[in-house]
Amino acid sequence: MNLSLPFVRRPIGTVLLTIGVALAGIAAFFVLPVSPLPQVDYPVISVNASIPGASPETMATSVATPLERHLGTIAGVNEMTSTSSVGTSRVTLQFDLSRDINGAAREVQAAISASRVDLPATLRSNPTYRKANPASSPVIILALTSKTKTPGQIYDAVSNIVSQRLSQVEGVGDVEIGGGSLPAVRIELLPFALNRYGISTEDVRAAIQASNANRPKGMVQGEGRKLQIYTQTPALRASDYAPMVIAWRNGAAVRLQDVAEVLDGVEDTRTLGLFNGEPAIIVLITRQPSANIIETVDSVRALLPELQAQLPPDVTLQVASDSTNSIRGSLREVEFTLVISVILVVLVVSLFLRSVRATIVPAVATVAALLGTFGVMYLLGFSLNNLSLMALTVATGFVVDDAIVVLENTSRHIESGMTRMKAALLGAKEVGFTVLSISVSLVAVFIPLLFMGGQVGRLFREFAVTLSAAVMISLVISLTTTPMMCAWMLKPGGEHDKDKPQGRLGRMAARSYDWVLKRYEHSLDWALDSKGLVMLILVAVVGLNVYLFSATPKGFFPQQDSGQLNGGLRADQSISSKAMAAKLREVVDIIRADEAVDTVVGFTGGSRAGGGFMFVNLKPASQRKDSGLAVIARLRPKLNAVAGLRVFLGTVQDVRSGGRSSNSTYQYTLKSDSLADLRTWASKLADEMKLQPVLTDIDTDQTENGVETMAQVDKNTANRLGVTSTAVDNALYNAFGQRQVATIYTELNQYHVIMEWAPRYTLSPNALSDVYVPATRTTVVAGQAVTTQVAAPTTTSNSAQSGSKTSTGTAAASGSSASSTSVPVSANPALRNASSGNVLSNTATSLVPLSAVAKFYESSVATSVSHQDGELATTISFNLVEGANLGDAREAIAKAEANIAMPTNVRGAFAGTAASAQQSQSQQAMLILAALVVIYIVLGILYESLVHPITVLSTLPSAGVGAVLALLMFRMEFSIIALIGVFLLIGIVKKNAILIIDFALEAERSRGLSPLEAVREACLLRFRPILMTTMAAALGALPLAIGFGEGAELRRPLGVAIIGGLIASQMLTLLTTPVVYLLLDKLRRRSAHEHELSRATTA
Repeated sequence: MNLSLPFVRRPIGTVLLTIGVALAGIAAFFVLPVSPLPQVDYPVISVNASIPGASPETMATSVATPLERHLGTIAGVNEMTSTSSVGTSRVTLQFDLSRDINGAAREVQAAISASRVDLPATLRSNPTYRKANPASSPVIILALTSKTKTPGQIYDAVSNIVSQRLSQVEGVGDVEIGGGSLPAVRIELLPFALNRYGISTEDVRAAIQASNANRPKGMVQGEGRKLQIYTQTPALRASDYAPMVIAWRNGAAVRLQDVAEVLDGVEDTRTLGLFNGEPAIIVLITRQPSANIIETVDSVRALLPELQAQLPPDVTLQVASDSTNSIRGSLREVEFTLVISVILVVLVVSLFLRSVRATIVPAVATVAALLGTFGVMYLLGFSLNNLSLMALTVATGFVVDDAIVVLENTSRHIESGMTRMKAALLGAKEVGFTVLSISVSLVAVFIPLLFMGGQVGRLFREFAVTLSAAVMISLVISLTTTPMMCAWMLKPGGEHDKDKPQGRLGRMAARSYDWVLKRYEHSLDWALDSKGLVMLILVAVVGLNVYLFSATPKGFFPQQDSGQLNGGLRADQSISSKAMAAKLREVVDIIRADEAVDTVVGFTGGSRAGGGFMFVNLKPASQRKDSGLAVIARLRPKLNAVAGLRVFLGTVQDVRSGGRSSNSTYQYTLKSDSLADLRTWASKLADEMKLQPVLTDIDTDQTENGVETMAQVDKNTANRLGVTSTAVDNALYNAFGQRQVATIYTELNQYHVIMEWAPRYTLSPNALSDVYVPATRTTVVAGQAVTTQVAAPTTTSNSAQSGSKTSTGTAAASGSSASSTSVPVSANPALRNASSGNVLSNTATSLVPLSAVAKFYESSVATSVSHQDGELATTISFNLVEGANLGDAREAIAKAEANIAMPTNVRGAFAGTAASAQQSQSQQAMLILAALVVIYIVLGILYESLVHPITVLSTLPSAGVGAVLALLMFRMEFSIIALIGVFLLIGIVKKNAILIIDFALEAERSRGLSPLEAVREACLLRFRPILMTTMAAALGALPLAIGFGEGAELRRPLGVAIIGGLIASQMLTLLTTPVVYLLLDKLRRRSAHEHELSRATTA
């Protein structure tokens, strides 16, 4: 049966079907989504909770741990990490790749609700979650600036308008606002004025809460109408709070302005955002793990004009950084590379065929197969990304193979005098099985990859399926359209030679090919006469292949030059916010001065006390000479010169694993049941890792250099005076914690009233001696009275402030105790913990200096506490020096652990990207072995032989040697991209052996030639199609290997591996294949089973 017969005899129908396939592909191309890589992001959800002012230990034990217990019961969680710092806790859940993020989010919400009973009452609002990875870089960064508005006013506009609208955009996972905070009424207390009046900070807080009540009042209803009951408008501004009465002394009112400076300010004064050195509010937009980055950014950009129109006219909204610029540039380059590859493949075919008509046949087959693949990609839900387009680029050298084999065989029959119709049918029939074997065995190479899990499996899967689709479409076209075109387009035998160009180039090409063919014929005869030496060479190549594979440097994913740098700033944790802001400005100025830098975004403050973040946009690749890594190397000495600050910079990468953010690319996590041991040995290991020459930028999330002021309360003295722990905590929190004491409700937003001491009283740890706490018993401590004297209220806060410290605590308060009952606190419903102070009291509160019941001293403390999978954990992050790989890092870390004799109760393992790299490297050998087994099974089925597949597989070691040597020559790691190249080589190189074996077997069966005669004739007659297909595959990969334009570092290892493998295999397999065929033929003839199979197949 000849499958090509109906298509050859019905050319119009065949042409229309081919055009239909091409048009469907063109239509799919314009609607396919665009992304940098296939969807390989793990579903990640982060849960956030905050208690302003709470210590890291408090947040870890009272917030993070209860949340982890409930969240850890959710199915499909493969990693759970948490970080608790001052006032905040973040629990990050990473799910299996197969888990639907929306379904996971519903279970996360249920777990949060269930954990509420275990969370502390001081947690004012329920924890919230976001479907975003906190370790991911923002996809787009916005900056808002103004020459007239304050940062608080800009922040307010962002919170009311920009943030909410952006959060509604499809694909947006998180919108973070940095560089400022919401407007607030700030009550900056004057401690000496409070002490003079005998008013505690809790009394002030109670008075503010009581005056800011906002509860339903009910209604009055008569027969004809009903009236809702309202009270006066609540206080909204500082001018409304300043005259507020907070107590009575000697019949006179003590107002808030008498004991505090009341200002309109912001909630947190310790934040700063910079855009190109100017103050700005920064908006960081992170996509959901499953969202398409291009579509998300396009949707955000489309919304910006509308947002700008809603903002005040003197506020400018601009894009500070867009991560898709480099992605779009990289995709344009790989699309251009695809076009160049098609052109090169067509040119090499034209060079061999020396016929315009003959060249059109494989050209049409190539273009139709590639276009048709776009349709398959659309049906499978794939995207246009670097890997899928690279698959199509490499496929140009594959899809043309089938057409070349059919065309070459048909042309040979036409040149021998056969009619075009008969030659096309016979030629297609003769090589039909060969074409099928080549295509099916190539697709079989990728079968093991389809069942591979993890990120690497997802990366491989789209590449493998795309290339397999192109190959299978090419197979169909080569057996339908190609023979039809041969039958109707090629010149008849008598006219064929006339179509050949007789020019100088044509004659030169013909002479060159004849010379090469003669040299090959001599080499082939030598190989057939020296079988033992040839087999010895083959065995040596196999051994060299194993050695090179084990010795070559291994990597995970090529380091991309994305045109963006990000990183962290790390200063001493005791640094003040003003000093940190000055250092941030200095760093921004240094980076901006570099010629390759376009824009710089930086911010500090909030939860990043003692540190900050940087986002640097480089100029487009065409406008700068250096790569991102070179820019970092140039900046590093200048940044290291900034005293008291460490700056970490790295290039933004498309592939990242794990939910824990770090200042360096790779992570090594230590776990232990003992917090003391963990902190001790993590610090020692980090110090030892800094001594390893292959590691750099060593950092740890264990920040032990924070300084705390410890107030150690003498419980006996405190109990005797009636001073409770709650009173001490409240006094300190009210003085130094920027405490939210009330909520202001407006039509569009909610704002807070912030209370703390005036900044001039918090400049030194000595300020703790000025803190007074309420006492319920009157006594004398060290000769001092503990009740405070009540002075007449002054009319201004300035006179209240002018009181001296010695005037406090000297006499009992005057006034009638009979009329001095305290009023119960009417708590603000927005606050979960009401004040314990007295509202509008007219007697002095008994106050004790905190120094009377506590001692103060400074000590080091960790400013964050981390957990991983419910255990105490510390993560050490690091980068690799130029030329080092993860294998070197593994050895260096093992050496460092041995040098410090790390105990067994402290366990270490790679995390994040390093863990994914380690997993992929451990699977590489097994994947290659699985591919070989699958190919053997498929070829065994096709040939109905156990021996002939071994002949085909014997061609593969030389390709592996060539690929690895080429990578070493160009100083490239054996990354997963190079591994893809090896799999492609397995599919390409075996084609040479299949072409030879098929012809030799047919010659033996149909013409009765001896195995030696048959294989020799097969090698010589198949030399031209073998050379053509190999050169086509090499030239198809050449633009990838040259690697021009953006994203070249991702494509280059694939092209280098393919070309290196093709060169080595072409030099060896044309000699080793006939020798192996003859030796295995002897074995086959000795086997009765193989002999019977051969006879049955021939019959």
